[in-house]
Amino acid sequence: MPANEDKPAETTRLGDESFMTAEDLQAYMDRRRANMDADDSAAKTEANKARDELIAQLSEPLKLDHQMVHDLVDNLKMRLTTAAERGETEVLMLRFPNALCTDHGRAINNEEPDWPDTLTGRPRQFYEIWRDHLKAADYQLKAMVIDWPDGMPGDIGMYLSWKRLE
Repeated sequence: MPANEDKPAETTRLGDESFMTAEDLQAYMDRRRANMDADDSAAKTEANKARDELIAQLSEPLKLDHQMVHDLVDNLKMRLTTAAERGETEVLMLRFPNALCTDHGRAINNEEPDWPDTLTGRPRQFYEIWRDHLKAADYQLKAMVIDWPDGMPGDIGMYLSWKRLE
């Protein structure tokens, strides 16, 4: 937008001051709102594109080989140790759009016992890793809606937690 469109086109002299008429002010406000809406629309389009790409990426489970498992275990140890050093007893391990749940997070939000059945892609894969390897080591897994855009469920967070020993 050219810089001069940011300013009202006409002014009226009132004594020794420049003064906008109500009509001029409304036209100025309308132009500003239209420009802001256009900026918001472009930002929303870009955000939606990034979200769609993330959903596509997280929809595909990782192909785990020996090296990847080793790297994941190292990352997990580092994150758990760092949290424990800060006195924390849980870590957000995975954040993902609710579109990766077959019910868009309804079962998670309602704390239904079968919520894991709604997971797909990498969130499902993370759940299975917890179930098959970490649960036996007394780690708990909690999932919850952590983002509420426009009052609607958004992203889901999966937290790995452990009990504090006193």
